Amino acid sequence: MLDAIEAVDWARIPGPAGWYRPDLAASGLRALATATGLGQAARAGSVLAGGGLVHDHSGEVFPAVVTAAPILLAIARHGHPEAGATALGLLDDALAFATHDRHTRVATPYAEAVPICCALADHLRGSTGLLATFGLEGKHLRADAAEHWRFDVHEIIAGNDGALAFGALAGRFPDDGTQAAELHLAGRVTPLEQVALHYPPEGGSPDACLHITGVRRRELAPPAVLFPARCAPGPVAR
Repeated sequence: MLDAIEAVDWARIPGPAGWYRPDLAASGLRALATATGLGQAARAGSVLAGGGLVHDHSGEVFPAVVTAAPILLAIARHGHPEAGATALGLLDDALAFATHDRHTRVATPYAEAVPICCALADHLRGSTGLLATFGLEGKHLRADAAEHWRFDVHEIIAGNDGALAFGALAGRFPDDGTQAAELHLAGRVTPLEQVALHYPPEGGSPDACLHITGVRRRELAPPAVLFPARCAPGPVAR
């Protein structure tokens, strides 16, 4: 965990001036990773919540928390139990703050301008087994992460009334009809007004199909990725 912390240039991660403190991100994570009891874990958590990863008094969340998410999950898995609980609490706060963030986007391996809540939720979904060991808090965090669904397009079949997109669905697509979404492909973000679940995943497989109207086939070409529009209703910063 310490090697992973030192491998990041926290100062190069963007964040609001006067709020984000990259020095606190690094020192707080080191302290939390090496904590051996409640007092040390609590002090490290205060550092990370005071400008390192979030600013809990104002409800601000910083892009650094997406980079730190795998480290926090590793602390939850391998660190002292009090450090693990603190790490999980930070992730819980970060996702709650990010859900109300309407402007921050981050670069990921699968898209260049992902709403911060969706990027964070993607890390959490990758550790559902770990979260299941944290009882009710872990259960709530898994449920909250599932709301920030992601759909990776693998194949497109065009039709007269739109297109069918076959791919992998992560999270829970709402079952209350047509949804608005964002389509990410090659650095571009295209708003989609009508996206519906044509058939859902079955038997634990992520394979699913979405019916999409109002978009040209070439805009949906793999490796396009869709996210819920409600997570980032503002324009993409250029």
